[in-house]
Formats: sequence, C-alpha cells, structure tokens
Amino acid sequence: MIHKNHGNIAILCSGGDVSGMNAALKHFVEYALLCGLKPYFVYNGFEGLIDDEIQEASYKDVHGIIARGGTMIGSARSKRFLEAAYRQKAKENLDKQHIDKLIVLGGDGSFRGMDLFYKEHAIAFAGVPATIDNDIVGTEYCLGVDTALSVIKSALDNIRDTASSFKRAFVVETMGRECGYLALVSALTSGAELCLIPEVSYDLKEYEQSFQKELAQGRGYFLAVVSEGIKEESIMIAKWFEKKIGIEARVDVLGHIQRGGNPAVRDRLMAYQFVHFAIDGLLGGQNDAIVCYNNGYLNYKSIKEVANIQYQLDSTLVDLFFQNRP
Repeated sequence: MIHKNHGNIAILCSGGDVSGMNAALKHFVEYALLCGLKPYFVYNGFEGLIDDEIQEASYKDVHGIIARGGTMIGSARSKRFLEAAYRQKAKENLDKQHIDKLIVLGGDGSFRGMDLFYKEHAIAFAGVPATIDNDIVGTEYCLGVDTALSVIKSALDNIRDTASSFKRAFVVETMGRECGYLALVSALTSGAELCLIPEVSYDLKEYEQSFQKELAQGRGYFLAVVSEGIKEESIMIAKWFEKKIGIEARVDVLGHIQRGGNPAVRDRLMAYQFVHFAIDGLLGGQNDAIVCYNNGYLNYKSIKEVANIQYQLDSTLVDLFFQNRP
C-alpha cells in the first residue's frame, strides 16, 4: 500500500553517463507522483544545482525514454561544487522550489559531495551507484554495468571473427581506469587468451613460451582483453605479440561506445529497483545513505562505508581467469 506524502523531491546525474539512467528517471517521476511527491529534474548535475537548472518533471518528460542510453537531463563533473559558496547557491536554488530531498545517480565522489551538502544544509539525499567501472565499495552492482558488458561482448565476438579469418592477435582495450572489472568479466565470457588488469601484476615474458607453443600447435589467433589502467599501452602489447610470439597483431580501443546504447534488461530493472528503494528510504528517514545491492537484496549504507575505500575485485572472478595462467 502506498502512503501519500507531501513535499518536493529532485534527481540529478553526476559524473560519467551510463545506460539505465533514463530508466531511473522514468521510474523516479512515476513513483514520486504515486507517493504524492512533486518530482523535479536537475539538469547537468551539480552544475545545474548551482546554475538553477531545476524544472518540475511530469509523465510527458519521461515518455519513451526507457530505451535510450545516456541521460536526457545531462550530467557533469563540477569543481565548483567543492566550494562552500557554490554549495550555498545550490541550497538557495533548491529552497526556491521547496525541495528538501535529492537523489543522486553517480559515484563515490558525487556521494562525498552530497554528504557534505547534507551536513551543511540538511538536504536529505539518497545515492544510487551508477558507473560502468563497477568500482563502488559496498555494492556488488552499479547501474550501467550490464549494458557496458553487452557492448563489449558484441565487439569481442565481432573482432574474433576477423582475428580468426586473418590469423591475427587482437588487443582490445576496455575502460576501467584503476579497476579491471570490465576487462576481467569480458575476458572470461569471451574466451580470451590474455587478460591484463591493474589489480593483477604480470610479466609478459611469462606468457611467451606457452603462447609460442600454442601457435606452433595450430592456434590460429589470440584475443587479448586489457584494461586502460594497466602499466603498458595497448600498442606495446600488440608489438609484443608480433616480436615475441610471432603473429600479426592489431589494437582496438573500444572507448566511449561502452557507455552508450540501448539499456540491457538488467540495467532497466536495477534502475527501477534502485530508485524505488531510494525514494522509500528518503520517506522513511534515510537522510544520508547510499542504496547498495548485495546477495540479491538492496540495502542502505553510510557514506563512510562506501567512499574513500579502495574497491577490491571479487577474488573468485580473479581466480577463474588467472589460477591456471603463467
């Protein structure tokens, strides 16, 4: 049973865009209205808070957006929000619309900013993890991950066709900065022969003998998936394949195609669940919490449980790929 409430609530996207954000915006409007709240969009992230880009949202605004990637309200990274004077301006802009609750789709940097904002100005907020890197501590899943993995899967399957046809090695670079989650899961699910990620130290010399032997025994191609955060550039890995293994090599940097695209089913579903839980939490007195997903269930965690802590890859996934490698 839905208990009707009164008040105004807003939502914004911060940092890198991900597929699934528009599904989150759709459910935000629909569920807020169902709960008796007046929903508002903040355009262009924290920059929009500062510049008063805040508009009331309706069913019309979210019509047909569920299948679109990215975010229809824009996103941004805001250095200005780090300064108290600009946070004060953001508070004044929210006050003009009588908004006292805010949902933030973003990462731990965005959550830290909102934590400070809440302590200064008592604007209650709920954070929803949204990053394709899947590197937020305290949650097993972040919005946008499944779509990004699907994009990479399709790219790797297509690249494998050409690798096999031309008998080449392909080095495919994924996003990930300091986190190798995308590369590791993609390597596992594509059957890649090599995976290099920041979390696992490596020495290419250790692969040379086994790869040379495989080539001599009839292997026709190699597929290497590497994270952008490793110590060597992808072009150097390709040169290593040519000089040390003896096979022609090419490089494909997937880049920002990993962020966009039609949202996968799981990201659409998780968007609904994250936002639903966020609104329920705000109405139930969770004024400064992050919505997390663990062991099949949603839960609330504090900022100190999420931010400024180094994310660790699931050791079982790491072992699945690396335990039988050199």
